[in-house]
Amino acid sequence: MRPRGAGRAMAAENRLYLAAHPVAYPLMRLLARFGPVVRAPGLGVVVNDAATARAVLTDERFRKDGPGSPGDLWTPVLGPSVLLNMEGEGHTELRRKLAPLFAPAQVEALVADVLEVPLGELSARLARGEPVDLVDEMRLMAGAVICRLIGMREVSARDARSLFADGERVVSMVSLRSRRLSHRQVAVARRVLDRVGAIAAAAYDDGDESTVVGRMRALGLSAAEARGAAGAFFLTGTETVATFVPRLVALLDDAGVRVEGPEELDRAIEDALRVTTPTPVMLRSVAAPARVGRVRVRPGDRVVIVTHNCARAFGPFDPAAKHPPELRRLWFGAGPHFCVGYPLAMAEIRAVAGTLLALRPRVTRRKTARGVLIPTYEHLWITCG
Repeated sequence: MRPRGAGRAMAAENRLYLAAHPVAYPLMRLLARFGPVVRAPGLGVVVNDAATARAVLTDERFRKDGPGSPGDLWTPVLGPSVLLNMEGEGHTELRRKLAPLFAPAQVEALVADVLEVPLGELSARLARGEPVDLVDEMRLMAGAVICRLIGMREVSARDARSLFADGERVVSMVSLRSRRLSHRQVAVARRVLDRVGAIAAAAYDDGDESTVVGRMRALGLSAAEARGAAGAFFLTGTETVATFVPRLVALLDDAGVRVEGPEELDRAIEDALRVTTPTPVMLRSVAAPARVGRVRVRPGDRVVIVTHNCARAFGPFDPAAKHPPELRRLWFGAGPHFCVGYPLAMAEIRAVAGTLLALRPRVTRRKTARGVLIPTYEHLWITCG
């Protein structure tokens, strides 16, 4: 049975998307009405269907390093050899080297260590009935995890907030319509990434295997690979968790859903990820003649997978609903490009959400954020008791 407040929850989510992308979002949703696949002048071949999206993501003819792909955005900033813009044997080998770093036991231990103090302080404040801005708290916690991930052993609240703000500044330069960064934007992004790279390089040179970058060295990554990986994780990991947890709490509160136990928590997280769609659009460049659904494509064509449309086609927020295999975690990719940091993201989300939801939080005030890539709240005030 669908939650009674599902409509209210979805309306709040739609307002977040409209505030972030007042022009692109209505266009994105309009394109869903034209069928599973449509060629849109000026955009490319647009995919609105989960099964077709998965087929594209697992087909080597559709690449991340050609014209119109993520490579156009990030290669000028990160260089040509990071996971965000790689294909083929080089990509496979780098993933193989990085995989041990993201084993569930490894990331769960890292998250437990980094978040022990901030989560304990957050719980104490909520238990006393204090109002808390969950958005600000998530910036602190997500920033702390990223600081540790790129090689910092000791992380202060100031470090965490500063690094998160840097990542937010870079990511905010990208919109749903972006194809390339301007020269000015590339310069700004490089300045930020130089700071991240310097931290990673120092940790690599030190070789301390208690740090993630130190373990990269032990696993056989070169200094350049470790530095590039740190930059990629910084760009992709600063906002996903930070923006998602407040939206999860708001969705549950708006829909009137209470979570009891770890299984219900996992179902709530999975369906909230579907509804919020942390990667609303994915880009691929066509490298060889092919078909996307019924549409013929040729080399150089751009494929725009509107992951958000693929996910929203399966209805409003409902943690009890079951969805087909082709939809499963599509917002984290599929095939060889499935997000290597997925276990870390889930470890963070489960740690924070599990602690929060056990306290029965309720939303008291909220403000939507504008001019951001990932729709989110600027503030979400919660209280317990």
